[in-house]
Amino acid sequence: MIVSVKESPHGLIVIVTDKIILGKTFSEGKVQIDFTKAFYQGKEESKEKIKQLMLEARHLHLSGKQAVNLGIEMGFVNKNKILLVKGIPHAEVIVGG
Repeated sequence: MIVSVKESPHGLIVIVTDKIILGKTFSEGKVQIDFTKAFYQGKEESKEKIKQLMLEARHLHLSGKQAVNLGIEMGFVNKNKILLVKGIPHAEVIVGG
């Protein structure tokens, strides 16, 4: 998986994207997810490193089966609240409050 970490005024944003979908765009109806954007660019990391980063995050953007499943596994993502665009799962989570 590819991970990108960004600072925001509200806390750390961790973006995790399956490597296989990076550089592609998916559209369905009026919804489009564009994984060619710089927002999704990052570096490949181990699952353990990504878990550590997710625990430090205030916001999570998870895209692709592996990334979203990791979010579910860690208890951040409700599997009934996942957006599917052309079969690609996507979840955004605000951690804590």
